[in-house]
Amino acid sequence: MSRYRIGSSWLIILLFISFSVHAQDVEPSRLAIIKYGTETEIAALIQSLRTENADYLDNELVALSGDTHNQKILSGVFAFFGDREKSGLEERAIRTIEERDDEANETVLSAVDYLGKVKSAKAVPVLRELLDTQERRFLNLAFRALGRASSADKELADQTADFLVDYYTNRDPGDDNRRDIIIALGSTSSALGVSLLSEIASNTDERAPLRIAALDALSKVGDKDGLDSILACISTNDPNVRSAAVAALGPFSGEAVDKAILDAFRDSYYRTRIAAAQASRSRRLEAAVPYLKLRAERDDVPNVKEEAIRALGEIANDEAVGILDSLFTERKNSDRIRLNSAEMLMKTSGEKTLGRLIAELDEAKLKNQTALYNGFLKVIGEAKIQGDTSEMENITRRFLQNGGIIEKLYGLDMAANNNLKSLSVEIKALSNDKNESLARKARRTAERLGIEI
Repeated sequence: MSRYRIGSSWLIILLFISFSVHAQDVEPSRLAIIKYGTETEIAALIQSLRTENADYLDNELVALSGDTHNQKILSGVFAFFGDREKSGLEERAIRTIEERDDEANETVLSAVDYLGKVKSAKAVPVLRELLDTQERRFLNLAFRALGRASSADKELADQTADFLVDYYTNRDPGDDNRRDIIIALGSTSSALGVSLLSEIASNTDERAPLRIAALDALSKVGDKDGLDSILACISTNDPNVRSAAVAALGPFSGEAVDKAILDAFRDSYYRTRIAAAQASRSRRLEAAVPYLKLRAERDDVPNVKEEAIRALGEIANDEAVGILDSLFTERKNSDRIRLNSAEMLMKTSGEKTLGRLIAELDEAKLKNQTALYNGFLKVIGEAKIQGDTSEMENITRRFLQNGGIIEKLYGLDMAANNNLKSLSVEIKALSNDKNESLARKARRTAERLGIEI
């Protein structure tokens, strides 16, 4: 009997060592893929890093991009960095544009898109030069990237707005590119584009997509000189332009703006009601709370209900929080309404809500309401508690010790989001889990919390 126990103990130790060595081999294998892997293997690795929200191989990817002309690899790296607005590839992207005759079109386009997403002021001259060539294959993305790239510097933004207005007015960019120039003008946030944007928005003979783009651009600029054109569009016959005008009111203030937003809740076109909720949300318009309550409870369009709930969460006065609380606790409401309300409550009054949310989570599991359970699990997993974190610590420990893979993954997020260093034992144990993703995430969490593995 004792021999059996000894043998079992050795087996457990050997298995533990095996899993540990396997987990430690993951990083060398990933480095090997970057150094020697095929474009398909590197694409798969980038997708894994994206899923894990991991940045620890960024330097290696920057080095890789400098040494390759492989279109799929370069495009993948530019997209991975661009989606996170992560700098480090500007020089490579600029070189790609300058040497575009030696690069694939897709590579050049991904480089242009990257420079816009990271708002690279250094890229503005090369982007303008690219537009001056009028190579139609690059124009759409280049206009948008130029607007973004110039937005971090006011002087540069004004220069870019002048350039774009001139391009729109005098160079006949073609219908395919006009909308992109309008979007770019909004991205600059320069007031020098407001006159042209207002003219386009208020022109009833202009195509609706261009008027809508101009309204959105006026909203992004947020200059008071554009307000009259936006208000004029609220009474237009085109419902899409009308809803875009209401959505554009968010950055503006004044009695006329408030009245326009509240009137928009009565519009029969659902997109206008959505726009009214979004404008109320961005302005935290307390006068809209009764309208939002009615929309959240009774509107026949689910998206309107969802936007109303989000607006209530952003306004977050006592009346709004009370409405959210009743929507969350009423078990007859749809899963979507309860989950959206729970998410808003956790952002506005997380410490007060967490206990009841855990109770509803357990109730959903008991009744095999899988979708509702997973939804509540996600809400808790993303929550950040201000103040007393003891309740969060307890549920996190429960997930890490006894949960399935998904609960453990969320538990690691909860530990990191709420700085739960007291769970070091549980996190260390998971760092050697046989599931590679779980073990890797546990190690990242430990590093983030300053826990030595």
